[in-house]
Amino acid sequence: MVQLDVEKTLSELDLSEKVAITAGADFWHTVPIPRLNIPEIRCSDGPNGVRGTRFFNGVPAACLPCSTALGSTWNVELLESIGELLGDEARAKGAHVLLGPTINIQRSPLGGRGFESFSEDGVLSGTLAGYYCKGVQSKKVGATLKHFVCNDQEHERLAVDTIVTARALREIYLLPFQLALRICKTACFMTAYNKINGTHVSESRNILEDILRDEWKWKGLIMSDWFGTYSTSDAITAGLDLEMPGPTRWRGSILAHAVNSRKVPDHVLDERVRNVLDLINYADKSGIPEDAEEKELNRPEDQKLLRRAAAESIVLLRNNKSVLPFDKNKPVAVIGPNSKVSTYCGGGSAALLAYYAVTPFEGISKASQADVSFAQGAYAHQSLPPLGPLLKTTSGKKGFDFKVYNEAPGETKGDVLDHLTLVNSTAFLADYKNPKVKSDLFYVDIEGIFTPEEDGLYDFGVTVIGTGKLFVDGELVVDNFTKQKKGFAFFGSATVEERGSKELKAGVSYQIRFEYGTRPTSKLENRGVVDFGPGGFAFGACKRRELQDSIQEAVDLASKTEQVLIVAGLNGEWETEGYDREHMDLPPGTDELISRVLDANPNAAVVIQSGTPVTMPWAHKANVLAQAWFGGNELGNGIADVLYGDVNPSGKLSLSFPVRLQDNPSYINFGSERGRVLYGEDIYVGYRYYEKTELQPLFPFGYGLSYTTFSRTIVSLEVAPEKSTLADGETITATITVANTGKTAGAEVVQLWVKPPVTTGIKRPVRELKGFTKVFLQPGENQDVQITVEKKLATSFWDEIRQSWASVKGEYTILITGTGEDTLSATFEVENTRYWLGL
Repeated sequence: MVQLDVEKTLSELDLSEKVAITAGADFWHTVPIPRLNIPEIRCSDGPNGVRGTRFFNGVPAACLPCSTALGSTWNVELLESIGELLGDEARAKGAHVLLGPTINIQRSPLGGRGFESFSEDGVLSGTLAGYYCKGVQSKKVGATLKHFVCNDQEHERLAVDTIVTARALREIYLLPFQLALRICKTACFMTAYNKINGTHVSESRNILEDILRDEWKWKGLIMSDWFGTYSTSDAITAGLDLEMPGPTRWRGSILAHAVNSRKVPDHVLDERVRNVLDLINYADKSGIPEDAEEKELNRPEDQKLLRRAAAESIVLLRNNKSVLPFDKNKPVAVIGPNSKVSTYCGGGSAALLAYYAVTPFEGISKASQADVSFAQGAYAHQSLPPLGPLLKTTSGKKGFDFKVYNEAPGETKGDVLDHLTLVNSTAFLADYKNPKVKSDLFYVDIEGIFTPEEDGLYDFGVTVIGTGKLFVDGELVVDNFTKQKKGFAFFGSATVEERGSKELKAGVSYQIRFEYGTRPTSKLENRGVVDFGPGGFAFGACKRRELQDSIQEAVDLASKTEQVLIVAGLNGEWETEGYDREHMDLPPGTDELISRVLDANPNAAVVIQSGTPVTMPWAHKANVLAQAWFGGNELGNGIADVLYGDVNPSGKLSLSFPVRLQDNPSYINFGSERGRVLYGEDIYVGYRYYEKTELQPLFPFGYGLSYTTFSRTIVSLEVAPEKSTLADGETITATITVANTGKTAGAEVVQLWVKPPVTTGIKRPVRELKGFTKVFLQPGENQDVQITVEKKLATSFWDEIRQSWASVKGEYTILITGTGEDTLSATFEVENTRYWLGL
């Protein structure tokens, strides 16, 4: 790669070449122009790990805790380190641009991709995102802030019109992007799928040019979300530089015609091209070559960082009678559906193949010095668990044989076009390639040997984009060929899971054969806009258990064991890109399991894994309760570290946890209704609503306990003198003495809130988070910490009449909170009402 003279190169490009480089070449790469030494650059998903260029049979990667987990660390230093790790992982995968972080706002617990974003609050989200991007870009890899903006639901996400006031748009939804840019000028932005007030964001000149480029003075590349371009002339003139993925749908000859007919002025196209060339120059400085080989890192220092992040993200919600930490020298019973499952990430484009994943049971077993027993209690899966990892090939390898043919099963198959040994029985074939396979129509035979550990009735399931049949010892057990129904898997393009069952004996080896036909064989009507190429499949199995018998086994175990851990929650099926949850409840049977185990042992520790809030009807019974999120590679070790006190929990909730779904402010306005969604709660999202209405959530935003205690004292509040114009540099600095008053080392999160004056004509939240810091203290240690915020950011609301930020004259109150219920306060004056625009 080489540094381009952008203006000289621009003058040498012909129209067809200019058009070509404003769209992707394929799913992950831009279009090269070898004639002018213009290379391709590679993008790769984030946000919680770098997948590389392959969905199918890809190179494993480091998987971080999900973003709501990282948000709950409230630790900018940790987020910068995480960004550095992602930068190194991107380099290993040959990626010049990382497609993350996601910094949308969780209006509702139901949002399918809520786990991908940091917080319901723009200050927390934008600050953490800024340091995350700073870490990524320190490795010469471009970060991408997404999805710009109001991409806060999955229901009809490509079509829905978000109806939102200018004030809510500015104060809630644009704010995290604005604050992130103050910390790190990212290389890229990615547009949202949705419309805002009638116009798709990728076609909104007001958002892309007027706000992002002109008002915020940001210079970089704006790309569409994948398949999130909906026009030619409108998108180009609005400021969308790059249509992704390729090959193009909207540019090509259509854009050339638009330029020739002067629907798109030449200078506008040149500006789009200029931004692409600038990104190529940015990528060149990374030293990452074109079409680089994808490699694994999995370094010991990375494993250590991921373990720290997993533990630091855990939020201790209740610890009555100081039941935790547990004693490593006493036996422990591990119960629940998430115990022996590595629920390390959510679903959709955030999902990836991890280097490894430590289950909670494995983490506890490794840490314990005594016996560790187990009871399932209930299942949490939506589809049956993947069968692939339980299979062996005829040669004894873990996994199964994957053989590709041109002909369907039952016909003369001819030559095997491809033969792989795979372990993952969930395969998304969008990027499957083999030179012998000439089209999207082909057939796959999958064979493996399954040897169950228990007698019983086993359920088998098959989900496909295409068609499939599953046989056990030659007997057809699952038919997903004859009749098919539309489902939600694979971004909403697959069938529902078809199931069948068969009695199996422990220790007996059974021949599993799965016959798969690719997408062209499907009987479903394809109404999607996304081209998934050959399609995809998933096949799974597990022993059927009678729920009441299984719960009773768990209750019996809990009643005779002093130390009990229940691990339950959701997974990447329940929380995933492509659809929103229908309710906040845990999977069927889970609530009954937890409630009955708590009746048998009230001191059982309940650990919930989910990316967003769930209902907890048994919460009043729980003496010990923690939120562990989707914890990445090291989730099991992170849980064990906190459970046994090797790490003192310091997480604070990045989201409000309502008692029930109906309490959420977006309850009556979530989801697309006749093509639009009304953001009727306006600025009262999350804690702003609960505090304004005095409705007590189950657990509030910013809440979290510790194994130690802290005290806080305001030492001083320094307010810079006012100038005639409210500008950068006019700050408020609070100095607080924080002391660890307990017997255990631990970290305290100090939160600074601002309460506005009572004004007429404008309603404002009771208080808003404006700054925070985290400090680690030994027992008896105290330390002075400072939180500095800009006065304009701390005091302003968006004035829709003036179309600017307004800092209104009056007395404001600083509130300082942290672990415990104590709140400190101090006041300051804004002497004159002033207005401002910009970052």
